[in-house]
Amino acid sequence: MTLRHVPRLALVSLLSAAAGGAEQAATTAPSSVRASRNTYSAVMDVLSSSRPRVTDEQLARLKKVPIEAVWAAIQGKGYKQCFATDFRLTQPGTKMVGRALTMRYMPVRPDLDTAVQALGKEGDWFYQYNIRAGEDTRPGDVLVVELGGMVDRATFMGDVTGLGIKSRGAAGVVIDGGLRDLNEFLPWKNFPVYYTGSHASAMADQVGVEWNAPVRIKTVTVLPGDVVIGDESGVLFFPPQLADDAIKAAEDTVYVEDFKREMISGTRYRARDIYPVLSPELEKVFEEWKKTHPRK
Repeated sequence: MTLRHVPRLALVSLLSAAAGGAEQAATTAPSSVRASRNTYSAVMDVLSSSRPRVTDEQLARLKKVPIEAVWAAIQGKGYKQCFATDFRLTQPGTKMVGRALTMRYMPVRPDLDTAVQALGKEGDWFYQYNIRAGEDTRPGDVLVVELGGMVDRATFMGDVTGLGIKSRGAAGVVIDGGLRDLNEFLPWKNFPVYYTGSHASAMADQVGVEWNAPVRIKTVTVLPGDVVIGDESGVLFFPPQLADDAIKAAEDTVYVEDFKREMISGTRYRARDIYPVLSPELEKVFEEWKKTHPRK
């Protein structure tokens, strides 16, 4: 019998049952997936094969080049929304470079809180993410915390939980939300924290719901394992597979601009002949300059 010959009420029942079955299949998962330490993400499942772990050597080279030069390289790859700004910063003058360890919070409600605690027991991880981070953070991680810009009763960490994270070798923390015990963090060198605002309250109105899954930080999408670079101007996030291209492009930019700075500091050439594009005459000068200025 074809669908054309099924009575209307029966067809509605049939389609409803099918839809119900599809919905159930879409919302259930094997216990091993449900209890995984990382929140399962179909998006990350698709992307995982193309996202290598960025190396310590790559991070070290990225730390030496200006964030703007890296940003320009990433823009050229089509990543237009990758720079977040308007943060407060505990360590001005300290550049932050690392790998994104992401976590997402949502406003708490009793059933959600119960579910998160149940998942923590199943997976043997602590359901309060700021405490869990003191166990699961790895050296070079930058914690990237989505809190929707909330601050009051939405402080991701205080000095005790922050010390646990720092002790694990974290390269820094980016919080689109609140920070507690601000004065305790200010003396901590080499542990920069970017945050929306500080508050005396403890975390109470938000609960962590996704660990190492895609998050939103201000206007930027951040995926776990992204490269994170931060300075006073803001924080840049981009995929790890672009690291080599970004490094080369940024180092090339720095090399050329070193020449331009040297030329523009004198009065022999017009500024328009130097910036933004070298004149034909200065292109020749640049070729001679290269002979006495090898790349570092």
